[in-house]
Amino acid sequence: MDFSLISSTFETLGIESPSRLVLLDARTLTDAHVPPFPSEFPALLTGVDSPELVAHVREVLLTVYPREHEVTWVEGSRVERLNVERLTLNVERSACVFVPSLTEGTAFESFHEIVAHLRAPNGCPWDREQTHQSLRTHLLEESYETLEAIDSGDFASMREEFGDLLLQIVLNAQIASEEGQFNMNDVVKGIHDKIVRRHPHVFGEVKVDGVDGVLANWERLKEKERGKKKEDKGLLDGVPVSLPALTQAQEYQDRAARVGFDWPEIEGVLDKVREEIEEIKAAQNLEEVTGELGDLFFVLVNLARWRKVDAESALREANLKFKKRFGYVEKGAKKQGRSLSDMTLEEMDGLWEEAKGEGM
Repeated sequence: MDFSLISSTFETLGIESPSRLVLLDARTLTDAHVPPFPSEFPALLTGVDSPELVAHVREVLLTVYPREHEVTWVEGSRVERLNVERLTLNVERSACVFVPSLTEGTAFESFHEIVAHLRAPNGCPWDREQTHQSLRTHLLEESYETLEAIDSGDFASMREEFGDLLLQIVLNAQIASEEGQFNMNDVVKGIHDKIVRRHPHVFGEVKVDGVDGVLANWERLKEKERGKKKEDKGLLDGVPVSLPALTQAQEYQDRAARVGFDWPEIEGVLDKVREEIEEIKAAQNLEEVTGELGDLFFVLVNLARWRKVDAESALREANLKFKKRFGYVEKGAKKQGRSLSDMTLEEMDGLWEEAKGEGM
């Protein structure tokens, strides 16, 4: 560590050297997309020696720091304080950029610490009692609430629900760490290596042709991984059995299509939809109807996949639309001082059409 550079820089700034500091050559950010240091640590970026590097440092910092976050430019005796958004100064010689820390609780490491604290002897009795099994319900609930926030388009809700979901992941990792099974670093390292391994077209020399090429190569890599593990598992065995049926069906079909098991044209899917409807009409008993309806649902998911639609999300949106319109019908009946059971189908349908006219 260049202590003389640190001392002279902070002497120029007129402040004491912080008790903790990230010292980083700014040129190491050349290929970076996010800052490679915790936001709760102040950072001193050295060797800022070109307009291009200044612009890149600015873009990297903006992925984490607010646009109004104040940084300080130090170039010899020249000192300028400006916010991250305005970090576009001309460079006459090698300079430093001092980036003050963000507030406590903005770095992943701090969040990991408070979760570990919850599980510590002086932590929360409820959190200390939890196990992987007891948290299953919470993980499922948070996943659905996150999906609901995404579907609503409410970014404040999305931000909150992503945090709740992250808590479940870190809490489970902390439990595993205490049991000596794995820790949070193992989780991050595992997914880091998997992403790099499965994206040789980004991090290696492999060439692929568009999204379809990416997905086909992805399946080849996964098949090779399964072979190395010597597991007697097929292409579809990695799809969780607990997934909602529509999501599970779409994932099955996606995986099969990546290895070429698919209709050559969408007309084949549409013909299959018509065929399944006719088979439902011809069904003679409950067992046959149940089987044919299942086949129809499955081929409708395939149609959704061909149209680049997520079947689960489409049905959720339809459910939400129905709920809103039916709520309008209920309120309409209440305004008339009547109950729904006293109304005719035609009257309810009239209110339903009103709801549609209102854009519901």
